[in-house]
Amino acid sequence: MQDISLPQAAKAVIIGGGVVGCSVAYHLAKLGWRDIILLERKQLTCGTTWHAAGLIAQLRATQNMTRLAKYSQELYTQLEAETGVATGFRQNGSITAALSDARLEELRRGAAMARAFGVEIEEITPSEIAEYYPGLNVSDCKGGVFLAKDGQADPVNITHALAKGARAMGAKIFEGVKVTAITQKDGAVTGVTTDKGDIAAEYVVNCGGMWARDIGQMAGVSVPLHACEHFYIVTEQIPDLKRHLPVLRVPDECAYYKEDAGKLLLGAFEPVAKPWGGDGIAEDFEFTTLPDDFDHFAPILEKAVSRLPILESAGIQTFFNGPESFTPDDRYLLGEAPELARFFVAAGFNSIGIQSAGGAGKALAEWMDAGTPQMDIWDVDIRRTHPFQTNRHYLSARVTETLGLLYADHFPYRQFASARNIRKTPLHHKLTEHGACFGETYGWERANWFLPKSERAAGKKAEYAYSWGRQNWFGYAHDEHLAVRQKAGLFDLSTFGKIKVMGRDAENLLQHLCANNVAVPVGQIVYTQMLNIRGGIEADITVTRLSETEFLVITPAATIRRDLGWIKRHIPEQAHCMAIDVTVCEAVIAVMGPNARDILQAVIPQSLAKDDFGFGQAREIEIGQAIARAHRVSYVGELGWEIYVSAEMAEYVFDVVMEAGADKGLTLAGMHVLDSCRMEKAFRHFGHDISDEDHILEAGLGFAVKTEKTPSQFGEFIGRDAVLRKKEAGLEKRLLQFQLQDAAPLLYHNEPILKDGKIAGYLTSGNYGHYLGGAVGLGYVACERAESAADMLAASYQIDVAGELCAATASLKPLYDPTGEKMKG
Repeated sequence: MQDISLPQAAKAVIIGGGVVGCSVAYHLAKLGWRDIILLERKQLTCGTTWHAAGLIAQLRATQNMTRLAKYSQELYTQLEAETGVATGFRQNGSITAALSDARLEELRRGAAMARAFGVEIEEITPSEIAEYYPGLNVSDCKGGVFLAKDGQADPVNITHALAKGARAMGAKIFEGVKVTAITQKDGAVTGVTTDKGDIAAEYVVNCGGMWARDIGQMAGVSVPLHACEHFYIVTEQIPDLKRHLPVLRVPDECAYYKEDAGKLLLGAFEPVAKPWGGDGIAEDFEFTTLPDDFDHFAPILEKAVSRLPILESAGIQTFFNGPESFTPDDRYLLGEAPELARFFVAAGFNSIGIQSAGGAGKALAEWMDAGTPQMDIWDVDIRRTHPFQTNRHYLSARVTETLGLLYADHFPYRQFASARNIRKTPLHHKLTEHGACFGETYGWERANWFLPKSERAAGKKAEYAYSWGRQNWFGYAHDEHLAVRQKAGLFDLSTFGKIKVMGRDAENLLQHLCANNVAVPVGQIVYTQMLNIRGGIEADITVTRLSETEFLVITPAATIRRDLGWIKRHIPEQAHCMAIDVTVCEAVIAVMGPNARDILQAVIPQSLAKDDFGFGQAREIEIGQAIARAHRVSYVGELGWEIYVSAEMAEYVFDVVMEAGADKGLTLAGMHVLDSCRMEKAFRHFGHDISDEDHILEAGLGFAVKTEKTPSQFGEFIGRDAVLRKKEAGLEKRLLQFQLQDAAPLLYHNEPILKDGKIAGYLTSGNYGHYLGGAVGLGYVACERAESAADMLAASYQIDVAGELCAATASLKPLYDPTGEKMKG
């Protein structure tokens, strides 16, 4: 390698010369950044990019992920004209074939979602699949979908085109330079150390692919990903093979097919994968393949030969095995690390790196340029992960499963089977004794539903039987739900994220961050949002004032790192204030329902009467022989209290409450019922119904905004100007609640909303309203700025459920207890 003279400083250093790193460099340069350096340890594309299959698909699981994938496709279409480098992009379409009724239901729901997202899609019959793909055995096929604008491309040339484009705009790319350390000071990155010298930098971007976890460790940043072996074969030329065939996916057989130059590439996402590289990656790894394992691939090939008989006589030119990175939840990692300011990550692309790279690079560059994400990318935001997930043993166990989940049935409520029982609440074994079926959320084991004692006695087990219809727990959830509405339910909410904000400037900080007024008396609870400068919702929380200088912020389990990071990043240097995560210090036992007061009053000597303990208040209490703190709030829309008790007393308090409620109808209830109850009450859920891209007024949360409150010493609350502008300009969309008029169909999320026969939005969340007697959903509907609420509600609404249009009732007020009498009584 020739001598390399590195610059001593740059605005941004990008680590990794695969397609993602080159995309970040290209898009930063597009935004006008000129002082950009990209460092590649060996040669561009030499890690994973060079052997990627190059499949380009548009449709992803959410609207914004679809937007990013569509952008990638558009970018690759024009890159050749811009750079002169052929990308090999060809829009030959794609087919996904279903071999079961369940898979066909999944495809039909996906097709409905695609229509809402503006993706061109066509549902096709088995005979039409055979017309698109001559010679394919469709005898057992149920149907499929065809996306005409999908296609395939050359990953290496796309990378070199992005690199050439970045260089043309001033970026510098150095090969043969290995980063050996990340430098930092005062919680922010300051540059990198390499084997060719040091570079000071304002920003560092980790695009290290399968090395990204180790690069993160250099910086003290958690980047949970692990490589797996990925297999495909390439045939010799097949004379009778039709050219320019669509990309074909047969997920029920774990297989995908790509035609190129008269050859076929057959790849696999097998159910049980082979983790690789956990003990480290060789220093000389470069364009390296892994040992063959034909026995592992043989079951896929056997089914493929039956599916496409022409393969039986085709010779195999290449049997390929190469590593690709996978994450614990099959979603890639993007964004600024919560542990280290200005250290960004774009890695862990789960075999969709080529189709994602364009959009991911653009989104990350815009985030770096503006200082905050410019669209809702919570699905892939690195702040959703937790430090324990970088454990090698955990990752090895989990990615053994997640590779195969790419092509598994994507049933609603499907739970990971691997790497479980790591994070448990203090009540875990008590709930197990009562028949809990647990699900996993961000590492936490949470009781999703309960199998009744009589069923357990009959030999049944508390486990899921998945389907797209009413799953095996539906009836149990119905009973739990009605118990909450008619008597009382007990929820273990210990996984709530808990952040203490302390110091003499705590109130000033929170007044600056929160849209609502948190300058309240000790013992008062405030429901509020933290906004960005666009009026988008960064956090959806409650703030409880514990003392003059101490506040407790309660946030969902999924957003604890995001919200803690947001608070910490906004503490002024001169402020006397700190924020710490205290989630595991206290368990939370919620008792909700009409009988909640009678149950708890029997074991709590302090008065729980409405006039003595009003809604939105918190008090220290005695409960049995323990001390705890009771918060009178509700996420299910019923009279109730959340009991915050130290972890070591949690089991005792649980037993006390269960005994007190034994003759008053107290029933254990799980997370599925928490969600179905909040859906009936139209309570919002961060990450589904509200995000940093959703304006607080359009989300219907204007009641929690106090634009007239006195500014704190740190200034007006963030987002105030955006709220005032929106009030002046008018709303462009509104979040409505819907109930299907037919009690049979089920809603999950992303179902299109039709207003007077035209698609006007899609559901952001859905569940079954057991008390209301039908499926319920929330979703944004586009509106004219001058359109009144009454005019919106006067329209005719339908929800597209897997291609069937279902009439729906729309409401701006909660369909259950719209005045809140039950909750506040």
